[in-house]
Amino acid sequence: MNFNQSLIIAVDFDGTIVEDAYPKIGKPILFAFETLKKLQEKGHRLILWSYRSGKRLDEAVSFCNKHGISFYAVNKSFPEEQSIEGQSRKIHADIFIDDRNIGGFIGWGKVYQLLIDSENPLTHKPNKKRFLDFFR
Repeated sequence: MNFNQSLIIAVDFDGTIVEDAYPKIGKPILFAFETLKKLQEKGHRLILWSYRSGKRLDEAVSFCNKHGISFYAVNKSFPEEQSIEGQSRKIHADIFIDDRNIGGFIGWGKVYQLLIDSENPLTHKPNKKRFLDFFR
């Protein structure tokens, strides 16, 4: 897929990039880091969007760095934004990838298909059958 524009993609950590073992860090979920790397190669900006804060958030960021992913921003919309420790807030992103979606997490294989192997989801006319595939 060739996007005319890069996307800002917010990605959850526990239960999405790694198996949920909070406060520990779980094992990487199959294809998570490979898909995230491919998204970055395509020019998309990744934001780590996590419940974690403080030391636990630092551990998650370090874990991702060790697996080849550095984020455009962490728990904020842009790197320069001032965040208030312990205060959750809404961030700006085009797409959110999270295990708490309606129907649960669709898996990194499906994320890859939708964001890398298919047409631009922001300009493509919705297809009812394709939409319903999210819930299968």
